[in-house]
Amino acid sequence: MANYKLSTLAVHAGQHPDPLTGAVNVPVYLSSTFELTGIGADRGWDYSRAGNPTRDRLESALAALEGGTSGHAFTTGMAAISALVAMLRSGDHLLCSRDVYAGTVRLFDQIVSGYGIEIEYVDSSNLAAVEAAIRPNTKLIHIETPSNPLMVLTDIAGVVKIAHARGIEVSVDNTFLSPVLQNPIALGADIVMHSTTKYLNGHSDGLGGALIGTTPEHKERFLLIQKAAGGVMSPFECYLVLRGIKTLPLRIQKHEENGRAVAEFLSSHPKVQKLAYPGLKCHPQYALACRQQKGFGSMMSFELKSREECARFLTAIKIFLNAESLGGVESLASHSATTTHGSVSEEVRRTMGINEGRIRISVGIEDKDDLIADLDQALAAV
Repeated sequence: MANYKLSTLAVHAGQHPDPLTGAVNVPVYLSSTFELTGIGADRGWDYSRAGNPTRDRLESALAALEGGTSGHAFTTGMAAISALVAMLRSGDHLLCSRDVYAGTVRLFDQIVSGYGIEIEYVDSSNLAAVEAAIRPNTKLIHIETPSNPLMVLTDIAGVVKIAHARGIEVSVDNTFLSPVLQNPIALGADIVMHSTTKYLNGHSDGLGGALIGTTPEHKERFLLIQKAAGGVMSPFECYLVLRGIKTLPLRIQKHEENGRAVAEFLSSHPKVQKLAYPGLKCHPQYALACRQQKGFGSMMSFELKSREECARFLTAIKIFLNAESLGGVESLASHSATTTHGSVSEEVRRTMGINEGRIRISVGIEDKDDLIADLDQALAAV
């Protein structure tokens, strides 16, 4: 289905009618094991850790949406990143964006580094800094763009050019924008990662993660990791993501409309400081956002004067919910220092540029005027 546009792919890629019954929705195959047709022979599946018909459908859809050659579904976004770095070996060097989700930092620093893999964080928005940080043993550059929660962009094509000249692969966390608004593989990236919990699922009712590869070696390696290490997405979770993907382009359109309206409101509010949203022309990376993205999304963050002001704001919101996560149909707001980045030290947060006054919001698909009114009254309580 490579020649179809994304809205068509979202509805049909991996979601063809069931050949046995004609069911339009992909069946949920809850079986853990499958009858073999003989010794060493099967109908395509033998054990659900190695492969499941429902998961196969989701993985096919993910590959089609991102323009990759193989998709691989995992229990969570962190399980997907764990599988990503499982490609590396002791003595290898991994470069990672400095401003990333703290769960990624926790995994890299507290677990992956113990395997003898060298982890280094770099300001990936600065291509010269990326190039200077490369070592002879650098094997992978992992970037998150836009970053969480400061919405810093990385020039994907620029990093790819630097990396590929040295035989280094590039992986991109595309969770914040989804395949609707950003296509890292089209910009040269080798691997795309998602927390499917977010926009791909879109309804805040399931956990999941995904890797999309571009080479036969990626497919072989990630299949091995799925079989050997497990951590694969359950059939029912796969069904939930497939259901979410069908409406992904429509939801993103509404998220985007609301996100722009909310950002415009916040940008002129006297109590809001350091609003981070690349869709504003005053954002220093607005031109890059226009060049490598198809839209600006509905994620943003801003600062209030103190942790106490954040507490008053989060207590006062009525439509927005004080909750972690993002990308669901409902609007969420959270205090970054104690939620997404609560797992790293204050010193690390300071290095990242995240202080106690930072609020991150995920704008949902409610009426934009209601959302703005809610933010207005909550800021009045600050």
